[in-house]
Amino acid sequence: MLSPERLALPDYEYLAQRHVLTYMEDAVYQLLENREDISQYGIARFFAEYFNSVCQGTHILFREFSFIQATPHNRVSFLRAFWRCFRTVGKNGDLLTMKEYHCLLQLLCPDFPLELTQKAARIVLVDDAMDCLMSFSDFLFAFQIQFYYSEFLESVAAIYQDLLSGKNPNTVIVPTSSSGQHRQRPALGEASTLEGVEASLFCQCLESLCDRHKFSCPPLALVKEVLSSVQRLTFYGFLVALSKHHGINQALGALPDKGDLMDDPTMDEELERLLVQVPGLVNPVAASPEASCLPARTPPRVGSPWRPLHHSRKADAESDGSTEETDESET
Repeated sequence: MLSPERLALPDYEYLAQRHVLTYMEDAVYQLLENREDISQYGIARFFAEYFNSVCQGTHILFREFSFIQATPHNRVSFLRAFWRCFRTVGKNGDLLTMKEYHCLLQLLCPDFPLELTQKAARIVLVDDAMDCLMSFSDFLFAFQIQFYYSEFLESVAAIYQDLLSGKNPNTVIVPTSSSGQHRQRPALGEASTLEGVEASLFCQCLESLCDRHKFSCPPLALVKEVLSSVQRLTFYGFLVALSKHHGINQALGALPDKGDLMDDPTMDEELERLLVQVPGLVNPVAASPEASCLPARTPPRVGSPWRPLHHSRKADAESDGSTEETDESET
């Protein structure tokens, strides 16, 4: 049965909204690039497996950055893959630096841009040094906002800068590399007595922005909810509020709630199924009554072509006092 959304839209609008042409072009390109291998099992099977991977969200793994950001579905799939692959970082209580999180992102997307990781880290660290440690959940929710809404945030940064300088921001804003988030904070000597901008005026500008642009924006009602709770706010204060907003996370649909972030029963079951099939990884006494009294067997490390992180840190590790842990208790 066709969904109500499908029935309400003409064919060409529905196909454009779902970016079907993007996937068709990519599938044909992959077919031509690998035609010798594909010819062994048929073109029909290739297309079936390709679009099945698109539906499952695995089609973005190890692809170039231009592809993973090409559609909203690709962005959601990448966010979900990053969470599912590296949630053990948070489960173990590890705290990593921005560069270490970037290494993890590059394991899934080798050409992932450092600038985007830096912007996500800045949402967490704000005025702290960029080499400070961050928890997995803090970084993940900040990264979600920065990655999925990147074009929107570029325009928001330009609007914020115009409001600080007294300009009229209600004009068409074209984001460029020079109008990004790296320049929206004025020098200390130029800062006004009242920090940030007036929330109500900022809200009016963002409402106009969402009406003008076609790229993904957070739900306007939730943006208004964030801005209605304060009289003034800074640019990074706005981004922090977005990253911690439960409703925005639900509307995006890529990640679970923060309380369920470390739980993924489907992935756990799949890993257990795979480990059982690997010789030498199954504890031979696991089925015996005495197994519960024995320490868990540590599986051997498997060699990887990727360079490992140069060190790891635990949440309860000793600190030299130069950095502070990010607060995971905030919601």
